[in-house]
Formats: sequence, structure tokens, C-alpha cells
Amino acid sequence: MEITDALNRKIFLPGTPHRIVSLVPSQTELLVDLGLNEQIVGVTKFCVHPEELRKEKTIVGGTKQVRFDKIKNLKPDIILCNKEENTQEMVLELEKIAPVWVSDIKTVEDCCKMVLSLGQLFAKQDAAIQITQQIQVESKLFAEFINNKPSLKVAYLIWKDPYMVAGNDTFINTLLELNNFKNIFLNLEGRYPEIPLEKLNKADLILLSSEPYPFSEKHILELEEVVKNKKNTPSRWGVF
Repeated sequence: MEITDALNRKIFLPGTPHRIVSLVPSQTELLVDLGLNEQIVGVTKFCVHPEELRKEKTIVGGTKQVRFDKIKNLKPDIILCNKEENTQEMVLELEKIAPVWVSDIKTVEDCCKMVLSLGQLFAKQDAAIQITQQIQVESKLFAEFINNKPSLKVAYLIWKDPYMVAGNDTFINTLLELNNFKNIFLNLEGRYPEIPLEKLNKADLILLSSEPYPFSEKHILELEEVVKNKKNTPSRWGVF
């Protein structure tokens, strides 16, 4: 069995994989939706959906650092990674244990392709088609809903010390655009550029990630003090 991942890497398998290690939280959730709960043997500490999964499966580490010995002991048929979530060094080391399939998601279309690819890989084509059809229906409905809604200038922080934001060519920016938001850091160099905090005053809305950096309500208070500007202070904040 020969398959190709999102990075056009050819992967050879003797048959349909039955023991899966997933190092991508969102893809772990997708595996469950595809009906593959029993085949999952290892996950990351960030794989929190569904909630009971971490109690049932072996935790092999995070998304950037894993216990290779734990993964090897699980004897996986395949390991699922993501270009954004995991490092190239990890993939190279993991390939010594089992075949590694890597996704690369920047658009909703990429998501649908990934779902269909995993459906084919794990012989769950019908479930994968159903999921992608639902995504397409919901995307169309949301586009109709958001049409002509007021557009806000936004900043999406993904890291602290140094402060970094989501820039161009990222899935986050794709979702911002789908919500009729204008990313004020779209033209900076790099996908996740560092920014001076005073630039946040240009935003109508500031969004803080819950992962990879675990921003919380206390960080809103800290940032409000830093970016406070009498003429233009962001009026809305959110942690996502």
C-alpha cells in the first residue's frame, strides 16, 4: 500500500494501519469522529477532546517534545504528525519507529483534503465523505451569515516573550478572513512575526490563543496596561 502525505512524501504500508499514534490534537479528534477510537494507542498531553481519551490512551508527550521510547513500545503501524505542530527533527526520528504521515493545513480546502486522505488511509471513506460534506454545507451557511457584517481590524497573539502574532499564509489568518476580520499584521515578514506591543493599539479586537501559548484572563489585564492609549485602546479582547 502506497500513500502520499501533504508534503508529497511517499509512505509504504503493508496494509490498513490498526495501531495509531497521533501527535496532533485536532487530528486525534478527527480520528474519533471517523470511528477509529479503538485503533488509537498513543496521543499527546494536548489531545483533550474527547475528554476521556487521555485516560484511555498512552500519553507520549507534547507536540514539540515526545518520549520516543514510549512511542516505540506502543508498536504503532503509523504515526500522524503536522508540519505546523511538530518539528522536522521529530519526524526524522519517528520514522525510525514507524511510517509517519504529515499534514499541512492552511485553508478549509486543505482540511477537507486531509479528512478524505485519512478516510482512505484507514478505510473510513464513507465517514470522511460525510464529514467533508458537512464542512462544505456549514461553510456556505457561515459565508451567507457573515456577508455584509461589519469588518474589524484584529490581531491574533500566539506567543509571549517575545510576543508573536499570526501573519500571512497561516490557517489562523484564513479563519480570520472567513470571519470578515482584517489582520493588521498581514504584511509583516514571516508567518508568525514578532511585534512591538504598541502596534496592538491599531486593532479593534485582540485575540489571544490558548495554545501554543496558554493565554488566560490574567494576560488580558497585563496587556491592557501595556497597550493602553487614550486615543485608541482596543475595546474587545478574547481568549481562544
